[in-house]
Amino acid sequence: MVNDSNQSTAESYFPKISIVIVTYNAGKTLQQCLDSIFEQEYANIEIVIVDGNSTDNTIEIIKRNNNKIAFWMSEADAGVYDAMNKALKHITGDWVYFLGADDELLPDFTKFATCLADKTAVYYANVFAEGAKRLGELSRYQFAKFGPYHQAMIFPKSVFEKYTYNTKYKISADFALTLTLCGDAGYHFIYKDFVIAKFNHTGLSGVTIDTPFQQDKAGLILKNFGLVTCVRYILHRYKNRHNPRA
Repeated sequence: MVNDSNQSTAESYFPKISIVIVTYNAGKTLQQCLDSIFEQEYANIEIVIVDGNSTDNTIEIIKRNNNKIAFWMSEADAGVYDAMNKALKHITGDWVYFLGADDELLPDFTKFATCLADKTAVYYANVFAEGAKRLGELSRYQFAKFGPYHQAMIFPKSVFEKYTYNTKYKISADFALTLTLCGDAGYHFIYKDFVIAKFNHTGLSGVTIDTPFQQDKAGLILKNFGLVTCVRYILHRYKNRHNPRA
């Protein structure tokens, strides 16, 4: 990470990336997550943390790393996406990346970051999850069906000047935004074959069903992908009707 004396030089070569971390009682994993950011060779990263009034040692860890954190706050929130929306009000980067407090960046993140050039593109790569590299380059239908991991994507800041996360969805608002961006003619997706983060699949998103999102998903696909893709998805869901995540 860049220090203050080299800030202006770094900005000339490396666009600033705002890494957003949302925390709640993340004391067991937060320091390891932060260390994985500090170890990156990319020269212009800022860290923004929004904590939901943790009652463990999370705040102590944040304060211990305060000199390497651009902004942090701790207050009650209405869920992870409410906290993300709060964080977006405090970012100053050209690009935005979301990292779970129980996830870790890998060295490929730096390589991936140096590819950022097209500010109308959402760049996506791979994560290491459940013992394997996931998910590779996706077809348009795969974007509609399941999309990239949130930790695999870096967004131009203009996305969040136009959109926020829909807090109606408790664990799938990131996927809902991906679907919306697929229907926005102002943006496109670019894949780069790097493995940029270790994703912990045991968190809330791994064990909970987002019922409101599942109810709205077909409509979001129809709106952003059109009738043919929507019908294909509905047939898929019917064939897998006993799987609530289909």
